[in-house]
Amino acid sequence: MKDDVKNITKLRDMTGAGVMECKKALRESGGDLDKAVKIIHEQGFAKVEKRAGREAGAGLIESYVHNERIGVLVDIRAETDFVVRSEPFRKLAHELAMQVAAMAPADVKELLKQPYVKDESKTIEALISEVIAKVGENVKVNGFSRMEV
Repeated sequence: MKDDVKNITKLRDMTGAGVMECKKALRESGGDLDKAVKIIHEQGFAKVEKRAGREAGAGLIESYVHNERIGVLVDIRAETDFVVRSEPFRKLAHELAMQVAAMAPADVKELLKQPYVKDESKTIEALISEVIAKVGENVKVNGFSRMEV
């Protein structure tokens, strides 16, 4: 029983998934953490696809200035103010602003396809999908502006 709780806690830390999702994934994987992570990611991406059509009307403008030479504003949206105020959403907004500052994408479409500068094994689109799976709402980059001196 104690091992189950430890594994559930470990899996939650690794994925951000809920207790019941972790418990179910561990049961399906026979206690194998790696398999459980894959199961949760597959389920998470299925949820992301379901949420893609939802209206993302609440949002925020994240600003980032790098060495007083590059400035970025990112317009990022979610379905509710509750999610907009959440830590995962705010962290994503900041990461996106830094990504735009570093990589200078031409538009949102190019931004979504770029490798994430802090982990090139995933794209920005995958990073956003992870946050969607965590917060349970559609998240969308509405636009951005980048200026450089």
